[in-house]
Amino acid sequence: MGTTIDKKQLNWSKIEKLPTANKMLDDLYGKEGSSEREIFKKEAYAYYTGQIIEQARKEAKMTQTELAQKIGSSKSYISRVETGRTEPKVSTFYRIASALGRFVELNPVYSQR
Repeated sequence: MGTTIDKKQLNWSKIEKLPTANKMLDDLYGKEGSSEREIFKKEAYAYYTGQIIEQARKEAKMTQTELAQKIGSSKSYISRVETGRTEPKVSTFYRIASALGRFVELNPVYSQR
């Protein structure tokens, strides 16, 4: 069984002084909208995309070399994509997804006016 915490015994004045995730991001990567924060977001999205591709490749029981051969690329390119050091063009992303037996679906977003 899990441990039960008595909320009355918590030191709320200390808890309220803890930094929020947004404050930590601001301190590390600049305020939202700053060039530093935009660079961080771009790098974070590249890393996240690479992790998705790596997981899908492993689920397909495929090596980086095999994936590279299927899309007409090199193992080093796949490695750079998976580690977020480079982002594939959209057309390459579609080829990767297809080679892994996946598909990408884009749905329109309708604004609420």
